[in-house]
Amino acid sequence: MAHTAKGKEKLIVRVRRIRGQVEAIERTLSAEHECSEVLQLVAACRGALNGLMAELVEGHIRYHVLDPKRRGDSPQSEAAEELIEVVKTYMK
Repeated sequence: MAHTAKGKEKLIVRVRRIRGQVEAIERTLSAEHECSEVLQLVAACRGALNGLMAELVEGHIRYHVLDPKRRGDSPQSEAAEELIEVVKTYMK
């Protein structure tokens, strides 16, 4: 997965941030905080995971689905861009 190797450090930072969010959920549950606080933390974590997923899917489409020889104004490239936008919108 060449695209993940190039952006590896950025992805690892995101994963570490998500790990911190999951740990915050655990601490909040252990401390028996209000459910609204737990729900807010879970929603934030879910958003972070969705953002990571969208980034990985976009990289996969750009580097493994698109034909590098046909990039540019090809119908395949336009369809890929539309798909990337749909994924980003869905994952918000």
